Amino acid sequence: MSQVLHTPPQAQAAPHGDLAALAARHGLTVSGARPSLPEYIRQLWARRHFITAFATAKLTATYAQAKLGQVWQVMTPLLNAAVYYFIFGVLLDTKKGVADFIPFLVTGVFVWTFTQTSIMAGTRAISGNIGLVRALHFPRAALPISFCLQQLQQLLFSMAALAVILLAVGVPPAVSWLLVIPALTLQFVFNAGISMVMARLGANTPDIAQLMPFILRTWMYISGVMWSIDNLLDKHAGMPTWVADLLRANPAAIYIDLMRFALIDSFHASQLPPHVWLVAAGWALLAGVGGFIYFWKAEETYGRG
Repeated sequence: MSQVLHTPPQAQAAPHGDLAALAARHGLTVSGARPSLPEYIRQLWARRHFITAFATAKLTATYAQAKLGQVWQVMTPLLNAAVYYFIFGVLLDTKKGVADFIPFLVTGVFVWTFTQTSIMAGTRAISGNIGLVRALHFPRAALPISFCLQQLQQLLFSMAALAVILLAVGVPPAVSWLLVIPALTLQFVFNAGISMVMARLGANTPDIAQLMPFILRTWMYISGVMWSIDNLLDKHAGMPTWVADLLRANPAAIYIDLMRFALIDSFHASQLPPHVWLVAAGWALLAGVGGFIYFWKAEETYGRG
């Protein structure tokens, strides 16, 4: 005679709600789930030492195989500036009407390079480190931020060379040089925000990294790196107002203007329009906060597929 076995009530599967409550009581979360924005910020802050160490290690490894080693951190942007000086300053005569054209050009090249390399590195931050992303659990925003920090460290080496150039051409140290600190802070926040946007796009579409050099090259040419936007607008007085406004509001041009004012223009008693700092802060806030939230919203997707 067959017997019917009855499972005791306490052995039956617990309802989903009870399991969720049990997990929450013991601090368990869904694997790969996106944390809340405040929690994500807290996790990111807790890994600040990893971010700085990773950035420093990447910077050191960049020129580890070269015989001149870290000297290339300064030589690379200086050589770029020399090429631009020959092409634009000599052949195209963009130095005409620009006081202290050499420091003007070098400052523009260094500041633009900071933005360019940060964005390029951010584009590959996830797709180029997919093994790390899949192997370890950490806030993925740490990667694009650390790459931007690496480029900031690179820029600081270049700024030391720029200071020597300024002294060599007769521009003395001034109190205005302290404005470099808030200017670079705003630019770093802007770069990090754009890098996080590009990191998310690059994670889903790796081919975008092949397109970015063309976009960045176009952006560079309209940002007044090798020529003065004010001189251009003076020569083309009939240019539509909206075009002039776009050139002046270009974030790359804004951060270059801030650095040139802090290091060079203040020596010539030039006045920087007060709205420039407000525009620079606005771009940093928009890109920094917007880029961070945009990146965070796809946190659980990075490393899949």
